[in-house]
Amino acid sequence: MIAETVCSAVAAAGLGIAAVSAYRKRFLSAARIAAYSLVPLGLVMTGIVEWIADTAFSPTAWAGFVVLGAAWALFATTRAVERRRGGTRKERKAAARSAQPGAVAPGASAPSLGQAPSRPTASSPRATSGAEDFSDIEAILKKHGI
Repeated sequence: MIAETVCSAVAAAGLGIAAVSAYRKRFLSAARIAAYSLVPLGLVMTGIVEWIADTAFSPTAWAGFVVLGAAWALFATTRAVERRRGGTRKERKAAARSAQPGAVAPGASAPSLGQAPSRPTASSPRATSGAEDFSDIEAILKKHGI
């Protein structure tokens, strides 16, 4: 009952402000204010305000809102995890089936799939000594006057 009274008072005040705006020759503004002020009156007449007031003071309705919030949080969490993993389980399985078993990268070209050049291992002697490694750095530092 109080909500209906407040909405009706807001509508009456808005229509009064619209009348003052129209008197000042601001017809577009007056029409817009009148439209906004008629919304609460229409909500009261349709019974939506009463339904909202009953819902606002109902513990069952609030429990329902909590359940809806929990469902939304679960949807958001699962979507975030799905994005982090790279798609749904079905998409990941399809990607795993399409990948070549021996390829380094699934989309690699034929020349890159060849034998990798041999790298020196830790047990093999180095081709360069420690002094030669620093000679390049010394040359750069000399070039810059350091």
